[in-house]
Amino acid sequence: MSLVTGPGRAQVADDSLPDELQLVVEKHVKYIQSLDKRKDELEYWLTEHLRLNGVYWGLTALHLLGHPNALPRDETIDFVLSCQHNNGGFGPAPGHDAHMLYTVSAVQILVTVDALDELDKRGKTGREGVGKYIARLQNQEDGSFAGDEWGETDTRFLFGAFNALSLLRLLSYIDVTKAVSYVHACANFDGGYGVSPGAESHAGQIFVCVGALAIAGRLDLVDKDRLGSWLSERQLNNGGLNGRPEKLEDVCYSWWVMSSLAMIGKLDWIDKEKLSNFILQCQDPELGGIADRPGDAVDVFHTVFGIAGLSLIGFPGLKPVDPV
Repeated sequence: MSLVTGPGRAQVADDSLPDELQLVVEKHVKYIQSLDKRKDELEYWLTEHLRLNGVYWGLTALHLLGHPNALPRDETIDFVLSCQHNNGGFGPAPGHDAHMLYTVSAVQILVTVDALDELDKRGKTGREGVGKYIARLQNQEDGSFAGDEWGETDTRFLFGAFNALSLLRLLSYIDVTKAVSYVHACANFDGGYGVSPGAESHAGQIFVCVGALAIAGRLDLVDKDRLGSWLSERQLNNGGLNGRPEKLEDVCYSWWVMSSLAMIGKLDWIDKEKLSNFILQCQDPELGGIADRPGDAVDVFHTVFGIAGLSLIGFPGLKPVDPV
């Protein structure tokens, strides 16, 4: 799966748009299917470090669009397993170092295509080896998680550990209580969460922190009204959402913001009609794909999160998505 942008662009927002915008489902399916056929483009190889993530994004978008078999299952499984290391972790492509983020994508893909048994049969380690790799990345003193052996910590990695281990039914491999305490220490006065204790609130970090607490069954620690207020303020006049104050709107926050609101039961604190119109304006109606905002080049990252955002607000024709 290629992370190359384009070739299409989202339509430019203007007053001549039809009253009822449509989601061009078939165009999006063909766009995603085309991404691994662009190997003659330099950008295809420059984005190799995101290949496994790209497969997950494309596969998830296809499932939400109601086309779960649009990518070849066997080839998908083979590629995922080719990215595994002897330590249990996964890199983004063969020959790249293992990292938490790629390991999470690998687990998510295998679960989505119902292939965890293939991991046990043909992987360099079975699911238990993957669980042990993730568990080794936890800091036993404060409960945080590193992304890899080099030690960078980020609440994204903590959520990734919770997500993957919950899918593998191996949460017992880590100290959940300490991890929850670490997330709670990342809470800010505005109700949001940052990348680490004391860091600025950001919608992406809020998603991972609230998601981790949801998996742990500790949403009682969230100041839901205060957080809901902060998240609802992310909607701009054009209907799009930003990730923090004074920033531009971006389709990807249709997921980070809306999923967080869904987890705390505040999904109705956003104008859903304005948001859906914004997302639909970010489509390329001719070649498929969704961009970050109208007029920009499309890519698979914004395509999946735009579609997931529409699914969260109940857009007709889409499969429901779990906000966690």
